[in-house]
Amino acid sequence: MSVEAEPMDELLKFRQIDAYGSSRHISAVLPALSASIGHPMPTPVHPDPEAARVALGFPQADSAVIVLVDGLGFWNMAMRAGHAPYLRGLMNQERNIKPIATCIPSTTPIVMGAFGTGTCPGMTGMTGFTQRNEETGGLGQLISFAGAPDPEELQRQPTIFERLERAGVRVTSVGLPKFAHSGLTKAALRGGEYEGSRHEELRVRAAIKAAAKPGLTYYYVEDVDKTGHHHGPFGEEWAAALESTDEQLRTLRRGLKPGTLMVIVADHGMVEVDPANRVDIANRPNLIRDVALVAGEPRMVMLYAEPEADVNAMAARWRDELGDVAQIYSRDEAIERGLYGDVEARVRPLIGDVVVCAKGNVTVVDSRTQSEGSMGLLGVHGSLTRLEREIPCLIDVA
Repeated sequence: MSVEAEPMDELLKFRQIDAYGSSRHISAVLPALSASIGHPMPTPVHPDPEAARVALGFPQADSAVIVLVDGLGFWNMAMRAGHAPYLRGLMNQERNIKPIATCIPSTTPIVMGAFGTGTCPGMTGMTGFTQRNEETGGLGQLISFAGAPDPEELQRQPTIFERLERAGVRVTSVGLPKFAHSGLTKAALRGGEYEGSRHEELRVRAAIKAAAKPGLTYYYVEDVDKTGHHHGPFGEEWAAALESTDEQLRTLRRGLKPGTLMVIVADHGMVEVDPANRVDIANRPNLIRDVALVAGEPRMVMLYAEPEADVNAMAARWRDELGDVAQIYSRDEAIERGLYGDVEARVRPLIGDVVVCAKGNVTVVDSRTQSEGSMGLLGVHGSLTRLEREIPCLIDVA
């Protein structure tokens, strides 16, 4: 049995909008793992962690390692599986052969919020790569949290890590030092001990040492995503980053004590853009009319309307202007269709009045405020296509 990459036109189709309560969803992974290690942590979205564990196929274990490879979409990996013998071997096992779904928007901070809490963007308050800060009226960015509210004030859901720690369970996160006290870590992954090193070998050793004791170990890898953004997700540079990641994970797996559960997931996949399909709204008077703030990112834009604007008319103009290159929702439509899961009253105004989901390999940018570097990234994500939203959930046991 082996995974065969599907045609690109199929992968660029929008995936159905999955219910966040589905067990085959990134938000179910940590609740399911908490059940695997004997300390089930129910959440409002996943009230039965044991059922999630069974649905995902996670065995029980005293110690579990959860690896998150940033940007390693299921189909991106399948297309380059020849460069990743360890991951390919896992991917072709029956229990790993189907992808699970990631969040909407399919972008790192939003996914990490739902992943870390076992909930959904409508509860975490993390709805776009950039979003309006209600306190200042300006934009806040949710990686560094520059311009954003305090991370723990914005994201109020308890994380699985901190809940396990309170229950007396060992939780260890391993990654680069720069993430130890970052805004995103404080928002989505707070709790437990953090082991940071700039050296890959030392990070692997730290994870192996931590996992020798009962509990949960989180291990983060950024290279695939970083390479994909700058060189595209299908070229030789991306293949080289995948090769390096594969070897790193194989080394980690070899060092784990027998019986340790290791699960490998990602936050999103990636689309390679066509510069000819870039829509710059700065040059489109009908698009910028009544728009106070442009947020989100080029694959999923959130538009905040001027106070007296007719939002339905604004959405209609965008539909007329963009035609088939994007799916346009009003805030009410996006919430009704379940893009953000259950939406708390405090989170509702954080979502744009109009939400623009790019199709195909289109990007929507605003050269009035965005740099050429950010607009010119070759690999992007955030929208609803299968390529962006279908991610691996690979199970291995030492």
